[in-house]
Amino acid sequence: MPQPEPGPAVRTSDVYFLFAHEPYYPGPGTQEINTTVVAAASLLHQQVRQPDGARIHDLLTQGRQPGQIIPLATLTHELNGGADWPAIGDWERVTTDLVQLVQTQMCDALSLGLPDIARALICTGPGPDNQLQAINPAAGELIVYGPDDRAEVLAEVDLFLTALVAEQPLWPGEGLLPPRYERT
Repeated sequence: MPQPEPGPAVRTSDVYFLFAHEPYYPGPGTQEINTTVVAAASLLHQQVRQPDGARIHDLLTQGRQPGQIIPLATLTHELNGGADWPAIGDWERVTTDLVQLVQTQMCDALSLGLPDIARALICTGPGPDNQLQAINPAAGELIVYGPDDRAEVLAEVDLFLTALVAEQPLWPGEGLLPPRYERT
């Protein structure tokens, strides 16, 4: 018996992209910024490497929950541990372009200066086997951080983002390309 054709993938445009990057200081006497959250639609900005940004946007919005924050490491995990990134695009160039958009105020973002451990945790993929080990030099002990610790960091970022977007949604920028799944 023939199987029904799968319907179009459920898309959620109201999601956010979280990524770590090289630290920068937005001005004199300011805190280091090393992690950024942007609206998924910012990936469709014309100043972002295309079609790479649109392809990442496509992955980011497929099958997600409204308001969900998707770390770059989660996409890497979903892309066969990163082996499938070449078919999607140059994520390093895209994230560099996004940081440039944020720094030139061509889109809104939640810019964060996460502590080293928190930043490292968002750079690990989801899953029970992903762990981060650190040495506590004062006690001389090995500390193991796992998925629950990562979830705590993401929950904290979500609290900041929720408060921010309650006042005003993150502006993705102007002159955005249409999403790939809407193109004809």
